[in-house]
Formats: sequence, C-alpha cells, structure tokens
Amino acid sequence: MGTSPATVSLLKLNELTINKGSRKKKKRKGRGIGSGKGKTAGRGHKGQRARSGVKIGFEGGQTPLRLRLPKRGFKNRFSLTFKPVGLGKVAKLINAGKIDSSELITMKTLKEAGAVGKQIKDGVKLMGRGAELIKWPIHLEVSRVTTRAKAAVEAAGGSVWKVHYTKLGFRALLKPEWFEKKRRLLPRAARPHQSSGIRLIALAGFLLQPNRYRSLQKKELQQLLLWLLHLLLLPKLLLVK
Repeated sequence: MGTSPATVSLLKLNELTINKGSRKKKKRKGRGIGSGKGKTAGRGHKGQRARSGVKIGFEGGQTPLRLRLPKRGFKNRFSLTFKPVGLGKVAKLINAGKIDSSELITMKTLKEAGAVGKQIKDGVKLMGRGAELIKWPIHLEVSRVTTRAKAAVEAAGGSVWKVHYTKLGFRALLKPEWFEKKRRLLPRAARPHQSSGIRLIALAGFLLQPNRYRSLQKKELQQLLLWLLHLLLLPKLLLVK
C-alpha cells in the first residue's frame, strides 16, 4: 500500500500575522496609579535615577577622561581659508562664454561662473594650474595669488590685484542685493591691518585703490619719499622767497 500524500495548507492574505514576540507592547507611564506605572512611574522617590539622568561623559563623580588627558594643539582664530581656482579653469570658462575676458574678473564673477563653489569663506586664491592656456590679457581681483599664476597672467599682458575684504565687505561683494533688501548702505572698503606688513600706495593722503594692495618696489619707495619731501619743503621755500 502506498503512503497518502501530505496535506499542504495554502497561505491566505487574511491569515497573515506577525511573529509572536516581534513587537513589544508600549508602556504608558505616569497615567494614574491604576496602570501600575503612575505617579513615580517605577523610578522610586527622588535621587539620581529618579531624575532625567546624568550628562554624557559622567563617571560617577571622579575626574572624567576628557579632563585627565592633556590638551593638544589649538585652533588659530586668525587663520584664513581660501578657495583655490586654477588658471586653466578660468581659461575654459572664458572659452565657454561664461566669463567676459574684456572686463575685470572679480571673485563674484568667478562664483557666478561656477569656477568656485557656492560657499566661499574668506576669499579666492589663484593657482598656476593650467597656466599655459592663458594666451590673452585678463585682469583679475583675488584674495591671494601664487607666483607662477601672477607671472603667467602678466606674461600674457594682463594683471592680478590682491584685494582685502573684511567679513562684511566680502558679503557685500558677493551679495550686494542682501544690503538693498535690508535697506542698509554698502560698507566702505577696508584697509589691511598694519601688522600684516602690507604697504599701500597713497597719494595726498588718499589711497589709489582702497581695497587693493601690493608690495612697493625699491624705486617706487624712493619716488614716493621724494614726492613727500617735496610736499613738506615746498611751503617753507615759498615763505623764504
């Protein structure tokens, strides 16, 4: 005699259930003494465990590890972070028609053209990568520039100016519409701090470019000193005559 085939039970959608113990029943605490977890909610009376708990890193009262270990290094609050951009990238954007090489290229121009990211903290630094692609004169204003990049731009007949901005002034450069929206005046161009060692070209007490700076050459210093001496001595000579 053959064995009867095993009976197979078909799975029905209306019989689907979760596994036993896969879900815990929610405890509702502080909802009356009849629930068994009312009043003190199972925490007892007062004390450390009856309250919200201790802060992260608490070690029962002994000196925590973060205080037992010595400090190492520091964060320089005067450090500046510049976004690097290569000359090759600038040349490609000019060829693509996103930057007009006949006009002054500022950091706002570079940002709008996509040469740097949307978030610029302290400024832009011009790098020499792809310098061989610059074959026409361009004029740029950036926060910092490498020697190679400056030489490549000047060799093509262009110029690079290093500009100084405060936090507020840099925001005014990138987003002047923000000041108009808030009905505020645009801030005046700021001079670099004396401790930076930057010497500014000045005539008759006024800066030629308030936010531009560059190191003076020896001949330029001599000419400036002679011009100042001439201004100081001219009134005395007129009085003698």
